[in-house]
Amino acid sequence: MAGDTAGSSRGGSLRGSTLQVVQSLAAQGEPERAAQLYEELGAAQRERLRKEAAQGSVKERHWLVDVLRRARDFTGAARLLDGSGDDVSVADLYAQGGQHVAAAEAYLRAGEVERAAAAFERGGALERALEVYRGLGARESMAHCLVRLVRAFEAADLYQELGQAHAEAEALGGVLAEDPRYVEAVLRTCKVLDAGGFTHRALAVLADALSSSELLRADPVLVTEKARLLRRMGLDVEAEALLARLAAGATVPEASGYRFLKAIPIFGELPLEDMKDLYRLARPVTATPGTVLLEKGTPGTGLLVLLEGTVDVYSGNEANARHLNTLGPGSFLGEISLVQDGPVSANVRAKTAVRALRITRESFQHFLATHDAASLHIYRLFTQNLAARVRALSG
Repeated sequence: MAGDTAGSSRGGSLRGSTLQVVQSLAAQGEPERAAQLYEELGAAQRERLRKEAAQGSVKERHWLVDVLRRARDFTGAARLLDGSGDDVSVADLYAQGGQHVAAAEAYLRAGEVERAAAAFERGGALERALEVYRGLGARESMAHCLVRLVRAFEAADLYQELGQAHAEAEALGGVLAEDPRYVEAVLRTCKVLDAGGFTHRALAVLADALSSSELLRADPVLVTEKARLLRRMGLDVEAEALLARLAAGATVPEASGYRFLKAIPIFGELPLEDMKDLYRLARPVTATPGTVLLEKGTPGTGLLVLLEGTVDVYSGNEANARHLNTLGPGSFLGEISLVQDGPVSANVRAKTAVRALRITRESFQHFLATHDAASLHIYRLFTQNLAARVRALSG
């Protein structure tokens, strides 16, 4: 027993001296050495040191917070700083440590409500995120959370209010066949797509629903809607053959935009759900011939994906600017401005009537902030593509 007591006493003395050494190094302007010492401790020792430090003065705790930050123990630093009144720093540290819900709570205390909402969403606390977004009146972010919460009709209603028809259709596409409101979702999707000029796609959605069960195949409401869409296309004679092809997924229109967005190299590793979330951020853009879509020297506005029509790319905006290229459906411009600030490098002018999708830098940054895995994939592919461009230019 005496030996155990002595050992315990020596251990307590060692712990106290370690904390004193760390604090002393920090106070003497050698935080890197203090951080190295902290890193060399075992997990249990570090935990004891933090608990002891929490009993110290505010000044001593701030010294240790700097040490822990340098040692990249962001969560430990946040806990040590918590309660000091510097809630923004606490939140930032929690976020760096991957503790997004704790970060969100700290942002709320600091009055950083928008950052709190994004942190709740990033941490998977979607109900809390929805509540905060509702208080902000951020309807688009609310709709995104509702989609992730599988509350498709509420999300669709918000997208409808926002005039985002393609996002409304995508939200309704999440309603499963066993849902009591499935038929309602199918009918509404068909009307939205048809109104947007995607009658082929509406027929594909309807054909899929009709083929999903014997009961739905005989549903008079769905059959009536099928007849309406076929009349819209003037395909009375070809109806049966067309429906068979659509059921196999053969006639979905290329100009819907999703396929083009999916083909962009930096999105090449995104799984289906992340791609759907990204697609909902896109906004339709239309332009008449001669419209300048991108102007050289102005700040980048984000990604532009061409769906219909062609554009001319010029070296500048002067009258004698050199013609560099002509681009058509499926081409994309401005992807670098999604992840890097900088001016537009060329003038882009509509050669014909153009229909396109735009994802703004602001929307994309929010997507990255709430989709950790997607961010890693995108930045890795962005870096690889950028390196390939540099090598090509060097060659």
